[in-house]
Amino acid sequence: MLFHVPRQPSEIRIRHLNARLAQQQQQLAQTIFDKTELRHLLKRLSREHKQRQKDGKRVFVLDFNGDMQASAVNTLREEITLVLSMARAGRDGVVIRLESPGGLVHGYGLAAAQVARLREAGFKVTICVDKVAASGGYMMACIADQIITAPFAVVGSIGVVAQMPNFHKLLQHLKVDFDVYTAGQYKRTVTMFGENSEDGKAKFEEELQQTHALFKHFVEKYRPQLNVEQVATGEHWYGEDAVKLKLVDQLQTSDAYLLSLLPTHDVYVLQSRQKPTVAEKLGLAASVALKEVLPVIEGSLQQGFAQLASKIPAFRDPNV
Repeated sequence: MLFHVPRQPSEIRIRHLNARLAQQQQQLAQTIFDKTELRHLLKRLSREHKQRQKDGKRVFVLDFNGDMQASAVNTLREEITLVLSMARAGRDGVVIRLESPGGLVHGYGLAAAQVARLREAGFKVTICVDKVAASGGYMMACIADQIITAPFAVVGSIGVVAQMPNFHKLLQHLKVDFDVYTAGQYKRTVTMFGENSEDGKAKFEEELQQTHALFKHFVEKYRPQLNVEQVATGEHWYGEDAVKLKLVDQLQTSDAYLLSLLPTHDVYVLQSRQKPTVAEKLGLAASVALKEVLPVIEGSLQQGFAQLASKIPAFRDPNV
């Protein structure tokens, strides 16, 4: 990270999509084209390259694959900082390929704020959704100047959910007391192990409604053409219905959209990844074993974290 140094170093790979596609086209053409067709292809590629150099149009492509904690914001913020420091506001565009069913409010609030940095700096932002951008994912998407989705992508679900089990009756059956001591009337409204009062439940519901109101206001700010009250029911929509409701602007896959840009724009894909360790580079068996164990440990930790944080309101559609 540029401003937040991670424990394990990361790096950004930059790929010129035009050059990559041109190379693959030439490889295929050498196999299936005759000499005349191959010559015409090379001339067309050369003309497009010269025209792009003359026009100077550039597009930067970022990826965001969201989980419950919106942990991908750690790399997104670094990529956006790099774009802001190098790209030309008002001339260059940014495309974000976004996939997320939503998650915790504070995580997706930060992710949305990162996307807003691009808009505030004067960049045209296009967000492409091929599968799902619901709840917190849609909160990020609505910041874009243009939202493009695949025909069966899931979008919307402008709602807030919080759910948690309560083991009070089980503890009573086992004759186990669970006491909660607080300072402040609403320091703890509901709990997993204690008996939840009606007053505490009402206060917790009030907090959810406040969060939902903030969510709706945020969407109205960036998509004034959208009738928020009509769609802020927690439902999600597909394809043409999403276009009719003005949740999205266009039906198209991200691949088709980027392909349409290539003849006139230089398209650069930014991809962040953690640098391989020395053990990984050497291919040691210990590294392989560690890779197998870590997901199990990580899954257990995430499950424990989810249980502890389950009362935190989330921009998430539980049906997605």
